[in-house]
Amino acid sequence: MAKDCILIVDDEPTNIRLLMEVLKEEYELKAATNGIQTLALLEKDFTSIDLILLDVNMPEISGIDVLEKINQQPEW
Repeated sequence: MAKDCILIVDDEPTNIRLLMEVLKEEYELKAATNGIQTLALLEKDFTSIDLILLDVNMPEISGIDVLEKINQQPEW
């Protein structure tokens, strides 16, 4: 049985490593360090992502802006 996939988005590598360590046994994991990477990853393969853990305060594109862009995509 396939594991659910979680996309972890955070500009702090330590946070990503910690979450990946805690979740790696139960979930398939992907990571992005900023909003631009997140949107590119979702555009490429949004169907494989079951849950997004999204940091709100990030440089360039905030987590709030990423969420708004996600919500604007009806196929996602």
